Amino acid sequence: MSLRVAVVTVSDRSARGEREDASGPALAAAAQAGGAEVVRREVVPDDEHGLATLLQAICDAPDAPDLLLTTGGTGIGPRDRAPEATRAVCDRMVPGIAETLRARSLAATPNAMLSRGEAGVRRRTLIVNLPGSPGGARDGWGTVAQVAAHAAAQLRGGDHPVRGAP
Repeated sequence: MSLRVAVVTVSDRSARGEREDASGPALAAAAQAGGAEVVRREVVPDDEHGLATLLQAICDAPDAPDLLLTTGGTGIGPRDRAPEATRAVCDRMVPGIAETLRARSLAATPNAMLSRGEAGVRRRTLIVNLPGSPGGARDGWGTVAQVAAHAAAQLRGGDHPVRGAP
């Protein structure tokens, strides 16, 4: 079964058409290159309530994706509210993903320490906040991709594989 992914770019300027969205297409291309099916793409402003409403609608839809990736809105700027929107809609948080993303990003830039990205689950969808730069979004996909299929199987009720079993 192919991993079904939604990509949501969180950017005031891109949503207003003032700047081309570079991170969303880069993230979608990386996911597709990794074998995932990108089933939805959105560009939305940095608005906590609006983003939370969208995340909830995507996850609660009958055809909800396995993985919902946001790109942008994870910094410390006054309008960076993707983590708050994510926490507001998640049933359970998955801190290990966010911690790993930050740790791996530190190898590329000390600015990774300023990322507030979160990861959590709403119903059967894993939501992960990624950086707003194309490179950061692609690198984030590379990290998340390592566990995405297993997470999707778990969220569908699959059993944990036994380590070392054939």
